[in-house]
Amino acid sequence: MQMDLRTVTISPQRQTYGHVARHLGEDKAASRYQEGTIGLQTTGNQHYRPVWDPAHEYFDASRTAVKMADWYAFRDPRQYYYGSYVLARAKQQDAAEAAFDFVETRGLVATLPEDIRTAALEILLPLRHVAWGSSMNNDSIAAYGYGTALTQPALYYAMDQLGIAQFNTRIGLLLADPQALDVAKASWLEDVRWQSLRRLVEDLFVESDWFELMVAQNFVLDGLLYPLVYQTIIDDTFAQNGGAAVAMVTQFQNEWAVETQKWTDAQLKVACAESAENRALIAGWIAKWKARSASALLPIAQCALGDQAESALDEVCEQLVKRAQKAGAVA
Repeated sequence: MQMDLRTVTISPQRQTYGHVARHLGEDKAASRYQEGTIGLQTTGNQHYRPVWDPAHEYFDASRTAVKMADWYAFRDPRQYYYGSYVLARAKQQDAAEAAFDFVETRGLVATLPEDIRTAALEILLPLRHVAWGSSMNNDSIAAYGYGTALTQPALYYAMDQLGIAQFNTRIGLLLADPQALDVAKASWLEDVRWQSLRRLVEDLFVESDWFELMVAQNFVLDGLLYPLVYQTIIDDTFAQNGGAAVAMVTQFQNEWAVETQKWTDAQLKVACAESAENRALIAGWIAKWKARSASALLPIAQCALGDQAESALDEVCEQLVKRAQKAGAVA
């Protein structure tokens, strides 16, 4: 007996969810990122206005001076939704664990020059508080921002910064005893070198415009801090003077900074392209917060770089200006 097997193609009645298809303008297959992002912002049935802010709805686009015709015009170039984000961070966590294990099992901490070990503790441990502040600020962006395309990755940013604070704590325990954490906390609260940065972080806690907060924290402050500390100070200065072990256990911070800059720059580019008003706002915010951030970071740079601190800081400021120009955020 002969059997004739044939395949039958069954076309789906629709390619994606209705709200995604309406936004895309046609019924075509959507990516998981699009389905996990588009159309999820609450826009109706908001119930009563919050008693602590009766001027706004709970989900209100007017909480920022930036205006957009379509808040889903923003896109994450990394295409992160929950699943892809968790998988990416899990791989990076495994790599970071391997780096810590390598340094610990081979006794590389004992080979660190004392001045490098001391400088690493003086810089990295107080930066735990800066990372925690960035986490809190991005939680605020996620809470008060508008449009899932922005609030979703802001929440991921907040979780990443919390992880960075924990990594820095672990580095402190690797290089010294637990008392070093108390010393670092005292430095953050009392050492004059840290007070400008501390004030900047705390001022950002009460910044009411969430888009300005995103510009100030994610683009400007973190955009200066990470290249300065983790690339210039640790990867260049420390690694070239016997501190390669410190560079190994801060690899996540370096990789994360390069990755998230792409997301931050993409958001500014979309907002600036929307209107001249947005572009002027964002350019003004960058100028405002860049001056404060650079001034606050200079004493920290001097801890490790001495007389070369100003030139190193000028270089990372120039890099930030180039990023702003590429995004269209020019005064």
